[in-house]
Amino acid sequence: MQLSIEGLLFRSGMSALIDSARSAVFRDGQIIISLESGSAIRFPVAKNPRLAHGTAEQLSRIEISPYGIHWPELDEDLSFQGLLKGDYGQHQDLEPGGAANGSQPVRSE
Repeated sequence: MQLSIEGLLFRSGMSALIDSARSAVFRDGQIIISLESGSAIRFPVAKNPRLAHGTAEQLSRIEISPYGIHWPELDEDLSFQGLLKGDYGQHQDLEPGGAANGSQPVRSE
């Protein structure tokens, strides 16, 4: 089951995550972030110009921090807070409501 995750991981407008990332992988053109709860956040690498030009090997080298994910070889950082708002980084044009290019990240349960 896939649900929109905007606001689901934040409590009463706080910026602290109530679920934490366990792992992040590149698979089938998407970044998939597995959470401790068993849910997952997915987004397409094509939505980020820097990631879109990375090789599969570069995209697979993901570092996780309490605040987001980082690709050392691509010099790219994305915050969980930004991803939840549909901001995939690198000058994305946000539409009203915060969605980048009309898409929303999804949460899989």
